[in-house]
Amino acid sequence: MRTTRRVRAQDVATLAGVSPQTVSRVVNGATNVRPETRDRVTEAMAKLGYAPSQAARALRSGALETLGVAVHHLARTGEARIMEAVARTAHRHGYAVTLLDATSEDVGDMNRALQHLGHDIAGLVLLSLETADVERMRVPGHLPVVAADSRDLLHPSVGFDQRGGAHLAVAHLLGLGHRTVRLLAGPQSSLQAREREEEWRKTLQAAGREVIEPFHGDWTHASGYEVGRRIAADPEVTAVFVANDEMAAGLLRALHEAGRRVPADVSVVGFDDILGGYLWPPLTTVHQDFEAMGENLVRVLLQQLRSGGSASEPVTAMIPARLVVRASTTAPPLR
Repeated sequence: MRTTRRVRAQDVATLAGVSPQTVSRVVNGATNVRPETRDRVTEAMAKLGYAPSQAARALRSGALETLGVAVHHLARTGEARIMEAVARTAHRHGYAVTLLDATSEDVGDMNRALQHLGHDIAGLVLLSLETADVERMRVPGHLPVVAADSRDLLHPSVGFDQRGGAHLAVAHLLGLGHRTVRLLAGPQSSLQAREREEEWRKTLQAAGREVIEPFHGDWTHASGYEVGRRIAADPEVTAVFVANDEMAAGLLRALHEAGRRVPADVSVVGFDDILGGYLWPPLTTVHQDFEAMGENLVRVLLQQLRSGGSASEPVTAMIPARLVVRASTTAPPLR
């Protein structure tokens, strides 16, 4: 029995006089295609009866043009910002993005999410890898992978300099003359929170300053406020390093309600630079470049795809920390 050959993206490209990559961009709705080129491609698709599907659309390299992103906590602003940057960068290169949402950072939950990987995935971005058991993740061996992680892993990774950022925050407060710096840390289950806490402790010890056990929140405004009420009740506290801006916002409210002036009575430094410029007073904070994180994750993944599907050796790209000094920090009050 005679069968009809399926129309391919290459057929559309030939008829329209463009590259298969341009056909891919048009199919995925990319904005970096000239209107007249888009019209030629859509006209060729209609003439040939081309009906693209995720499984059939391929790049010239032969890799399928959908990237998977595995994440477990999009409710957090940082992860959402990175996800947005990944999607935007992938789209710019002609790739669609599909989301695999794990119920928690537990390696078992992440593995269950990975079971839903389709055969149309060209490569995988792993976000929110806060589990110490990351090497137990079951990622298909043939699949190019990049992880958002500051550790050296078996897979290529792109990380933010958590320790460098924490050091900048604590050193800034000590440099203003504060005798010590209290810490409102993130949850102890978080590797990022632990890295920031360890560097806070190390920086104080290196300066010969007192290390008082930290408070712990859960990254939310509410936990920052609840812990902040306890911090505000201690008149000895003159400087606080907060592990993210959202908890810092809660702390600022608690200090205000207790009549503790920022920064005249208490200096506060946050981490992330998500909303620091819009708090009152504007928050001194460690800037995390989420845009650079997303772009670098896609860049490292595309390098693997272009080199044949795998990295020759694991690479760790580190995005440097930067302190943004605003109005929430000053010298300690005179005793």
